Amino acid sequence: MELCSITGLKGSVTVPGDKSISHRCIMFGSIADGITEVRNFLKGADCLATIRCFRSLGIEIEEKDTAVVVHGKGLHGLSAPDSILDVGNSGTTTRLLSGILAGQPFESKLSGDESLNSRPMKRIMTPLTQMGAHISSILRNGCAPLYIAPSRLHGIHYDSPVASAQVKSCLLLAGLYAEGETSVTEPSLSRNHTELMLREFGADICTTHALDSTKATASIRTCTNLFGQKITVPGDISSAAYFIAAGLIVPDSEIMIENVGINPTRAGILKVCEDMGGNITLLNERTEGGEKIADILVKTSTLHGITIEGDIIPALIDEIPVIAVMAAVAEGTTIIKDAAELKVKETDRIETVTDNLKAMGCKVTPTSDGMIITGGKLKGASIHTLLDHRIAMAFSIAALVAEGNTKILDSKCVDVSYPTFYDTFEQLL
Repeated sequence: MELCSITGLKGSVTVPGDKSISHRCIMFGSIADGITEVRNFLKGADCLATIRCFRSLGIEIEEKDTAVVVHGKGLHGLSAPDSILDVGNSGTTTRLLSGILAGQPFESKLSGDESLNSRPMKRIMTPLTQMGAHISSILRNGCAPLYIAPSRLHGIHYDSPVASAQVKSCLLLAGLYAEGETSVTEPSLSRNHTELMLREFGADICTTHALDSTKATASIRTCTNLFGQKITVPGDISSAAYFIAAGLIVPDSEIMIENVGINPTRAGILKVCEDMGGNITLLNERTEGGEKIADILVKTSTLHGITIEGDIIPALIDEIPVIAVMAAVAEGTTIIKDAAELKVKETDRIETVTDNLKAMGCKVTPTSDGMIITGGKLKGASIHTLLDHRIAMAFSIAALVAEGNTKILDSKCVDVSYPTFYDTFEQLL
């Protein structure tokens, strides 16, 4: 994909359904009693991997024009797979599914592509083992492929060293099958889609917040039944982030992004944009299925550098690549701290972001847990995505304000989370 600078992005767009919520709809619907109907499901590669895995576990899932329909078989209705479960490039599928499989009476194996199989899995293996699970790394390197054998689970209290929705969700799902209560305390609250949705499905789950710190604890008790739901997935704020950024930095632009999920545990980018001087207005705010939703109006703004650190990081970890792009054209210096989690995403995003920003002429310094970016003018370059969808989309936005042409190598990788990304941009030209 080759792009060049433009002006005047105008109009309204919708973005695909939230990736995190789409994954969970399939998973929870599969282990619920009855039918779960999911509208605005994200048919990206990662979520399709989740569908593929649950079909291999004996669940009938229909992909219709208007909805995905999951024919749940209850908490104990999954069947042993005939072969290794292929999770593709999806860390969410791998980690959350491991929690469910830990409580099954059959053995299973999970494996993905080369990138997925290099991502750390000890962060779920350690607490699952404490719950009594038999889970191991087949290559003994702490990564997938994973082997999970039948076991009897018991509840634990796990003090997680990282604020990770995937770790938390894995343990809460295992907790559905465990004797007693399972609780997870995080240093700060990570995205809470699992807690909100499991409650809608009928699970006995709650979240408490420490009075004297930022810590949050999610707790779940053994469950007898979950019940199928009708769910409309809100637009993914991680996908909306690229149009928010484009609306702010492309001259003479005004963009409305409709029906976007603004769950506070995910909406950190809105606060960052406002702190940077961005002109952003939330319209038609409402709550559906426990999730907050709004239309987001964005207008071209003069941005300035800020420091981004601490508790807000879990609420915007996936948006840091595009935030870095905004910082690269903002006035002054932006410092991003406490984001070491970037190193274990689809790529080491500290490295990939800084390398590509440098290629575009930006003054940027990587640090152990983030980066320091001095704003200025960008120039066109060849962007090495390393097949990371968020790098491809973030630097497509950078290309819109860079002098000269920019080539996004392996741009097809956007299919992981946003197959129609480039088509959506055509609506604004």
